[in-house]
Amino acid sequence: MKKYLREIEIGGIILAVIGIICALVWGATFGGWLCGIGLFLMLLVFLYKAFHWKEYERENKQYIMIILLTIVILFIQLLTRK
Repeated sequence: MKKYLREIEIGGIILAVIGIICALVWGATFGGWLCGIGLFLMLLVFLYKAFHWKEYERENKQYIMIILLTIVILFIQLLTRK
């Protein structure tokens, strides 16, 4: 799995960004699903790196901030939906 971490990470980030844009701009429900799938992929990479904390300490701290920020944006979007 170590050699596929970067691809899974980039895929998760792209899906999360597309989901946030779809949800904010068009108010599309599928944007939330795309964002959720992207967050799940990012969570998988984070969990792998968390078990190898010494090797990925810097990336893990960045991931915590990115995942929290994305979750906050998603919740704000869900709360402001009409």
